[in-house]
Amino acid sequence: MNFKQLTYFIAVAEELHFGRAAERLNMAQPPLSRQIKQLEEELEATLFNRGRSAISLTQAGERLLQRGKSIMTQLEDTRLEVRRLGQGAEGRLRIGFVGSATFGILPNIIKSYRAHFPEVNLSLLPMNNAQLHRALISREIDVAFARPALNDSEFVTRQLLEEPLIAAVPDTLDLESGKPIDLRTLESASFILYPEHPRPSFADVVLSYCEAQEIDTSKRIWTMDLQTALSLVSIGEGICIVPESVGSAKRNGLRYHKITPALGTTALSANYRLDEQGLHINNFIKIAQRVARKTI
Repeated sequence: MNFKQLTYFIAVAEELHFGRAAERLNMAQPPLSRQIKQLEEELEATLFNRGRSAISLTQAGERLLQRGKSIMTQLEDTRLEVRRLGQGAEGRLRIGFVGSATFGILPNIIKSYRAHFPEVNLSLLPMNNAQLHRALISREIDVAFARPALNDSEFVTRQLLEEPLIAAVPDTLDLESGKPIDLRTLESASFILYPEHPRPSFADVVLSYCEAQEIDTSKRIWTMDLQTALSLVSIGEGICIVPESVGSAKRNGLRYHKITPALGTTALSANYRLDEQGLHINNFIKIAQRVARKTI
């Protein structure tokens, strides 16, 4: 039994008339009758009681109609589900991101994507750059938000924005609020750097900028992530260099200052595998770029 035969049978079973069923199927009656007869022979069961003026379903026919409708419904549901998955309207998307991305445009990107594709299940996974790189290679995630980028010939990188670095300092320091600071005046303070492992990391970007301007960073406190680094700043353990967007979230115990002369910039990028052809990722990247253009 194939789906064509099942379609023919359901039409006859619902119409209980070969002529009307043939018209419904847009075919001649004799071929339809032959198909039903062949189906009965294959199943070794009589499906219709054939009278001179009417036909009716046998018990076998009633059971096949019941199961056949269920099969056809499942087939149609599967067709629609697969189509929606192919269109990127359903399914899942796994997003890895560096912690600082949550202070910038990532929340707006997620909000916009959910508004456009509410049926797609999003998984959000915080990671550092090295973890993002490994997870993208092993296909544990689909998109990685990294600083500044993940360098790999197998990846596509879309830079979303570039922003200056600023200083997070304890509010106990005698500094004029809102006024840019020269890091050389804070050389007695410890530099809180993250992540400690693996290297190279964002910390090395900061250290290279400081070295270029001959800023003493010999007093160092290492931690694993941005949130811990900011907590240490808030209790007066040192200062931390962070992306400007981090300063948008106020935190007790610390203040944010622009740096003069400017220390440097950091970029945020969206990265995905070169061989990834799914619409889910393409749709997500388009929305991310659109949100980024509105932010700049």
